[in-house]
Order: sequence, then structure tokens, then C-alpha cells
Amino acid sequence: MSLVEELGERKIIDLILGCLDQMPNMPVPFGDDVSAIDIGHGKLAVIKADMLVGKTDVPHGMSLWQAARKAVVMNISDLAAKGVQPLALLASIGVPRGLSRKDIQQIGKGLNAGAREYNAYVLGGDTNEASDLVISCSVLGICQKRHLIRRSGAKPGDYVAVTGFFGKTASGLKILIENLSAPPEIREELVNSVLMPHARLREGLALAQTKAATASIDSSDGLAWSLHEISLASNVGFVLDNLPVAQEAKKFAKIHGLDPVELTLYGGEEYELLATIQPKLWQDAEKAVETVGGFLIKIGRVMKEKTLLLKAVGKTVSIEARGWEHFKQRKSKT
Repeated sequence: MSLVEELGERKIIDLILGCLDQMPNMPVPFGDDVSAIDIGHGKLAVIKADMLVGKTDVPHGMSLWQAARKAVVMNISDLAAKGVQPLALLASIGVPRGLSRKDIQQIGKGLNAGAREYNAYVLGGDTNEASDLVISCSVLGICQKRHLIRRSGAKPGDYVAVTGFFGKTASGLKILIENLSAPPEIREELVNSVLMPHARLREGLALAQTKAATASIDSSDGLAWSLHEISLASNVGFVLDNLPVAQEAKKFAKIHGLDPVELTLYGGEEYELLATIQPKLWQDAEKAVETVGGFLIKIGRVMKEKTLLLKAVGKTVSIEARGWEHFKQRKSKT
């Protein structure tokens, strides 16, 4: 009999989904970032649930306020990838013994801060005693059915783009967890990328309005894994020729003899959007995202062949299907 440590998070999900009856005419199939219900008049009610657990999601140095806010951001980031404005959240909180009145207030304030940052509200939820801190949020949004961006629409020839640079969070986690040093001019940026993540909601909403994006995903499990998820859903491959490595990550990698490509592709915890864009609508997409204060970085192209490749420094290498996965990590994120 296989144990969960051998199965890993994704196989566990597949096993559970295999036990479920699929609702007829599901607007979004199992396996995308969100779920949805058709509520008529061309609209969808879009829902998402995601859970923060102290042991795996709260590194040393993260306050309870920051942890609660992150629990909200995790959920909103998935709606951002679909181009959906969040409206309301429910929060179920597992409270370990030993927390103080002030601690509980910090959790409440963090939940509220995260929701209001994206013009949503926490409507209520549940609390219970637990052996570890657990904050499980469910978020609801409404969108026009025609605007929802799925994982499954990428087409050969589309551009591949992201809403930011990668590698900062992987570096920041090494500072917080492994106690690696960093000079002051980059340390704060690296650490804050972990403690204060931001969902790219404005960018996701802007992309949805242009109809330029054929597929989109939240990149919190890592750039490489996110590429593989779209590859699987859309039945396509990718070739990258412009890896979006953050300058801070390059400096950090050089100091400690690390591989910046590894930090960029496989680190995880970035809440950027990874999207495929129709070439004829690239300028529309770029302008729409810039109008809301963001930017798009073109990093490659979609291919018909179902392989994932990186072209860099005169050579081509495969992009592995790995990223953060519960149960299979050798070392906890804390």
C-alpha cells in the first residue's frame, strides 16, 4: 500500500478527484486553478479554496498578520490568473494552543488586510482547535463567461509571458530558512518577496478584458511546474529564450555559488501570472497591463511538440517537471 509520502500532493489530488461524480456541463474542468458554476445570463460564479499550514507555509520570520494575509493572497492569485475579480471570502482557522488574544487579533487583521487590498471582504468562516496553525480560505468571484482564461487554450505560435521576474522568493527563503547572508541592498527585497507576496489581480483583469490571453496560470508552485501544467492542459510544448531572472536573485546566486536558473525555474512561491498571448494581440495585452501599473515580459513561444526547452548561452536544455509539492519535499519550507 502506497503511503502519502510516496504518492505526493498531485497524485493525492488525482485519487480524490477520481472518486467524485463530475457535475454536468462544468464550465471549468477538474485540474484548473479554480472551479466555477454557470449562473446564467452569460456569467460564472468562480470559486477557489486554498489552505495555509504553519509547518509548510509559514517560514521563520513571518508574523501571524503576514501569514493570514498570505492565506488570502494565495486564493486571490488563482482568481487573478483567470481574470476574475474576487468579491468575498470565508476563512476557516485551526488554532493551536498557546496563542494569545493579541495573536488571534493579528490573524483577524491580516485576513482583513489581505481581502481589502483587493477590494474584497471576509464574510465569516469557522474556527477549531488544531495541532498547527491552519488558515483555509475560500474565495468567490463573478465574471463574464467569455472573459474567463483557462489553462487549456494555449496554441502553437503563441507568445509566453510573465508579469514579473523570478528567483527572489527562492533566495528569500534561503535567507529565512537556511540563514544565508545577503547584503542590505538586496536582503530586504528578497525577504519581503516571501513575507509580503502580491497577487497580480489588476494584470489578470486587464488581460481578460483584451481577450489576448489564450491560457493563464498562477505561478506559485514554480515557473517550471506552471509551464508543465499549461503544457498538459493545452497539449502543447514551450521553448523559452528569455528567462526572467531577477537581478537580486542573480546577485544572491553569485554570492553563494548558486545556480540562478535553478532559483528561477524551480523555486516557487512567486505569485506572478504565466500566460500565453496571441501574437496579433500582443501589443494590446502589453498596453493593457502597463495601463494598470504592471508589465509583461515575453519569455518564449508555444510549440506543437510537447517538450519544454530552455535556450540559453548557446545551448538547449530540458525544463524538468518539478516544483513545490507537499509530502515529496525533502525539507520543509519552514
